Amino acid sequence: QVQLVESGGGLVQPGGSLRLSCAASGFTFSNYVMKWVRQAPGKGLEWVSLINGDGAYTNYADSVKGRFTISRDNAKNMLYLQMNSLKPENTTVYYCVSGNSQGQGTQVTVST
Repeated sequence: QVQLVESGGGLVQPGGSLRLSCAASGFTFSNYVMKWVRQAPGKGLEWVSLINGDGAYTNYADSVKGRFTISRDNAKNMLYLQMNSLKPENTTVYYCVSGNSQGQGTQVTVST
């Protein structure tokens, strides 16, 4: 079955960087659009970014445009999110999504 496992979250100071990873299995990874979403406590899911199957097309929420970069390695079935210039308001759990499946999430905390 579809399995998505995120990693790479942690505690970082404002202005710092983190690289999130998502290991995918159970489906033909290169055939699918992949997304990163996030969910703050008490709030709904917020779309962050998406990338098409071959990586040629990407899109970002306005709030992260210019700071976050989504990428994928289809040979390794891996999805990435490079997050730069992090802000305290970026603190939340980040999930990778494929279709109706999402992983367990990885916590990102931006704080001094």
